[in-house]
Amino acid sequence: MSIDVTYAGVNFMDVMARRGDPGYASSWPYVPGLEVAGTVRELGAGVSGLAVGQRVVAFTAGGGFAEVAIARAALTVPVPDEIPLLTAAGTPMVFSTALLLLTDAARLASAESVLVHSAGGGVGSALAQLVPVLGGSLLIGTVGRPDKVDAARQSGYDIAFARGADLVDLVHAATEGNGVDVVLDPLGTSLVDVDLAITAPGGRIVLFGNAGGGQPAPLPPLGKLIGGNVAIGGFSITSLSRSAPERVAAALRRVLDLISAGRLDVAVTDIGSLTDVPAMHQLLADGSGSGKYVARIA
Repeated sequence: MSIDVTYAGVNFMDVMARRGDPGYASSWPYVPGLEVAGTVRELGAGVSGLAVGQRVVAFTAGGGFAEVAIARAALTVPVPDEIPLLTAAGTPMVFSTALLLLTDAARLASAESVLVHSAGGGVGSALAQLVPVLGGSLLIGTVGRPDKVDAARQSGYDIAFARGADLVDLVHAATEGNGVDVVLDPLGTSLVDVDLAITAPGGRIVLFGNAGGGQPAPLPPLGKLIGGNVAIGGFSITSLSRSAPERVAAALRRVLDLISAGRLDVAVTDIGSLTDVPAMHQLLADGSGSGKYVARIA
């Protein structure tokens, strides 16, 4: 199906595709843009439950930075009347990812503690809202630079640290030596040893990206996992969108329902038109972004 795009979300995955990281651009030339909000332009054969002219939000397999984008009907969800398209455009990649990380990948239970690396980014900001909604307890965030600590705290983290050599000690002090139940890590394998050192027995580490680029290192040996009673798992919303689109669409619907109910406040920054996207990509590549950015297309 095709969508007349009103807004398209800006994501760090666009940066990874542009710089040539393996697996982020399906082919070249490649048009970035992995999420859009707008109105249905045309339906494909056999599509039901959607109508031409209907307001929708959708995942795209690239190509979202365009006046007309192609999306799978299975990954397209109607937008409730009370939600602006600007808000809706900021929900698929970050909020659906954040929800699935907590519910499906980490199996977050009531009153469990969570630590998130890159807490100042889009997914990190979404997690700050969703952890308390889902019944989590202590929420700790780490950021790459000291000047981003305050923003992480303002977004909802109980505690935030700049990552440094003392990170393990800081986390153990914050948890009274118990460690955290869930670690969510988008930085590849660069911090896996730290993650193991701060995870409580029975805890789960979820790796959901390779933001630093480069070739990931091997995972820790089995003895470390068995000895620590710790599980390491992986998550990719792109892969899940291909293999189980119904789960991804269900997560997006749940996010929209939470917004409609007033339980989530999706703050997005409208960066302007497509001509402003390259500068925003550079800002994200430099690690200077904060929260969620959306570009107006039409």
